[in-house]
Amino acid sequence: MITGCSTQVDQDAGKTVFRYNEAANITSLDPAYARDQANIWATHQVYNGLVQLGEHIEIIPCIAKSWDISVDGREYIFHLRKDVFFHDSPVFPGGKGRRVVAADVAYSFSRIIDPKVASPGAWIFNYVEKTGERFSFSAVDDSTFIIRLQQPFPPFLGILTTIYCSVIPHEAIKKFGTDFRKNPVGTGPFKFKMWKEGVKLILVKNPNYFEFDHKNRLPYLDAVAITFLADKQSAFLEFVKRKLDFMSGIDPGYKDELLTRDGKLKPEFNGKFKLIAQPYLNTEYLGFLVDTHTDAGKNSPLRLKQVRQAINYSFDRRKMIGFLRNNIGTPGLNGMIPKGMPAFDSTVIFYDYDPEKARKLLGEAGYPGGSGLPPVTLSTTSDYLDICKYIQYKTGEVGIDINIDISPPAALKEMKAQAKLPFFRASWIADYPDAENYLSLFYGKNFSPQGPNYTHFYHKEFDDLFEKAMTCTNDSVRFNYYRKLEKIIMDDAPVVVLYYDQVLRFVQNNIEGMDSDPMNLLTLKKVRKK
Repeated sequence: MITGCSTQVDQDAGKTVFRYNEAANITSLDPAYARDQANIWATHQVYNGLVQLGEHIEIIPCIAKSWDISVDGREYIFHLRKDVFFHDSPVFPGGKGRRVVAADVAYSFSRIIDPKVASPGAWIFNYVEKTGERFSFSAVDDSTFIIRLQQPFPPFLGILTTIYCSVIPHEAIKKFGTDFRKNPVGTGPFKFKMWKEGVKLILVKNPNYFEFDHKNRLPYLDAVAITFLADKQSAFLEFVKRKLDFMSGIDPGYKDELLTRDGKLKPEFNGKFKLIAQPYLNTEYLGFLVDTHTDAGKNSPLRLKQVRQAINYSFDRRKMIGFLRNNIGTPGLNGMIPKGMPAFDSTVIFYDYDPEKARKLLGEAGYPGGSGLPPVTLSTTSDYLDICKYIQYKTGEVGIDINIDISPPAALKEMKAQAKLPFFRASWIADYPDAENYLSLFYGKNFSPQGPNYTHFYHKEFDDLFEKAMTCTNDSVRFNYYRKLEKIIMDDAPVVVLYYDQVLRFVQNNIEGMDSDPMNLLTLKKVRKK
């Protein structure tokens, strides 16, 4: 079946098929469960939301042609387009896709917060006003949809760009139930053709798609074919043989084969394929458990701010990025908010390499030259062992003895959430394009496991200012609050920021219109294949 379908799609005269591999596999095509990149990339082709992100992560219209926000920042009124239709599907009478109306948006959003659905995206509507168990989603008429919030929350519009907020038809859920995961019906530029799990997924052009590129109806491609080779080396060879059009990221096993020391494509590959690189809203860091009420934190020397600051000063982030990552990424000198985020400030450097200052701080903490300082254990996964060993070596030079404990990713994640690790490696990839997403990791009401505050950082001034920032609808004023919040975090040093990641995309020379953005979405509607 797979061979036949693939051959038909590939060989029809004049058809253009975009092929890529997804090593992580795909678990569902239901946007309610689009939690990881593999699922997000596939579902992003099939569905639309009210709003979407532009090339510079600005929020632009999608199913909603426009919107109004009330003066108090609590009410969002969306005005829907009248030319958006669901994909043709047997779930509709006669198999013809019907027009999308405001009631579909209300249904889709209500489904996300339904406990029976158990969507990992239910948190996105935490700020929506509730009356009893009912959330304030209102379909005033077919073209007008209103959401009311409990209080102002300026990043809310950005949250609505997440894949969780995709609009789906109730008819599809009624017909397929939980099997909707493999029978998706959306409004996107591509519609579902077939999926043999673990082997191949094929999406084909939606001929009725509502978006245009000037006078040209999108998408340009006729189909998207996704394979699921788990071995990244095999996928790389397929790309080199031009059997894949696109490859995302780079495996450490062949980064030196493809890239120069400064992160450029090696000269021998110029003219064979292209490299697209840009900042990625992902901050890689080490976290300290600063909560002395926990068993892991109460007796740890890391409870002392000077020790945490000393670790921050003890290694050279620039050399780390250069030697261990071929300069893929940006040294984490400027705080938790990553490069590519509007509130990022490259002019402020919090911790640069200064071993003498690190030694001085150890002395202030009562450990001159590291004397009397017990060893600390850094928990990580095998993927980051080289970076952790570099930090281990450099901190040892100033008198800090670090042991490295390697755990499977799932175990590390669970122990981190349960506040059982005094020192751990972590990363935070933006859910939406607002710095609040990063600052919320340090808000006192977000302690893990219920929230994302894995360090259990608490600072009353920070919490008060954070809450004040969340009521401010003026971006420039709010960004000023964000910078003050970041200074509080970095001064107290509950984290060691390592680097801000970078998106690397390799594409064949005959591919045009392949853009990249700091959210690392895979948007194929404007891609052409010559």
